[in-house]
Amino acid sequence: MHTRNACRHAASRGFTLIEVMITVAIVAILGAVAYPSYRDYIVRGQLVDATTALATYRADMERHYQDNRSFATVGTFTTPCAAGTDASRTVGNFLITCSAVAAESYTLRATGSGPVNGFTYTITHQDVRATTAVPSGSGYVTCTTRWMLKKGQSCS
Repeated sequence: MHTRNACRHAASRGFTLIEVMITVAIVAILGAVAYPSYRDYIVRGQLVDATTALATYRADMERHYQDNRSFATVGTFTTPCAAGTDASRTVGNFLITCSAVAAESYTLRATGSGPVNGFTYTITHQDVRATTAVPSGSGYVTCTTRWMLKKGQSCS
């Protein structure tokens, strides 16, 4: 009877080195697959900040034009592009700027920083949307006719 208890006690002492190594390998493989997918998911979620902000600023510019028949500042009516500071035009990780504001045209630009550094989106008074810059090697592509929001998305 004494030997049977000794065998049972010896068999339940813990994990073998092989079992631990297999567990570590499985966790490493899952991490190697999951982390890039998670990072891409986070970036895609933050890219929406740029497109939402550009659409909002475009609506503000159109409203200004409707009231003043000009996209530029008219008298005491300041164009939305000139109003506020960089801090007030920062949406998420994107800074919204206006370039080429004239009486009849404008271009809005969203430039990314932090996790979305390298991404730049634009929209014009004619509602031409473009992805003008993406980080190299990111899997995203530039496009002159639409906003590219997914890795591997085609411009056509």
